Amino acid sequence: MAKSVMWKELTAPELVEKSKAGALVVMPVASMEQHGPHMAVGVDTVLCEAVCQRAAEALAAEMPIVVAPTLWCGMAEHHMPRGGTFTFDIPTYRAVLLAFLKSIERHGFKRVFIVNGHGGNISALSAFLPDFVRETGLTIRVTTYFELAQPGMPAILEDQERVRHACEGETSMMMAVAPDLVRTEKLPEAVGPARQTPMPLQVLRHRSYGEFTPTGVVGDARRSTADKGKRLMDVCRDALVDAIRDPETWKG
Repeated sequence: MAKSVMWKELTAPELVEKSKAGALVVMPVASMEQHGPHMAVGVDTVLCEAVCQRAAEALAAEMPIVVAPTLWCGMAEHHMPRGGTFTFDIPTYRAVLLAFLKSIERHGFKRVFIVNGHGGNISALSAFLPDFVRETGLTIRVTTYFELAQPGMPAILEDQERVRHACEGETSMMMAVAPDLVRTEKLPEAVGPARQTPMPLQVLRHRSYGEFTPTGVVGDARRSTADKGKRLMDVCRDALVDAIRDPETWKG
């Protein structure tokens, strides 16, 4: 029987062997935040870990690979007013991520692919990356799985071209991965603006989700189905697999 690709399911000696074999560490980072009236707050964490696990399982026969425990808290200040949300501040988030990376490095691993599952983390991860490369000896890459997979989404989604928030896309994926965490009786309420109102690039200010969506949803979850979710999960898995396989990912 093949061993799990999940760090949390392996023994310490098994992880030592993974390190000696030169395994790639896939590190999911996500969030714990409100997802409208119809979904549990763990959506980003559940989906990001599921995409990483499925990609690692698809690759396990051709390369040593392991999925680190998911960092379930991220940058989610904009969701705090609606309840149910945890957030880091910038210094804490940086320190926690660096501690994770240094732990991985001390166990002998050389390559880490950070896979993000929350839009609010993107700017921070981009800003931290040069520091993490300088402060560790690791080869580090970062992606956001739903942006990586975006080109394959319009053919599946009816009302949007990409993942938004607690929307047709995320709700469909949760129906496929963790249906017990979707309150289907609340779907009639799970609708918000089609997209966030863009801010002028010349002037920035902080806005909470409450300023532009009364429900906590961006998009329309009423069109969600488990079949769409399965197809979206396949697209996300395949996009991550392709990125890991691509020699261009690891150049430089």
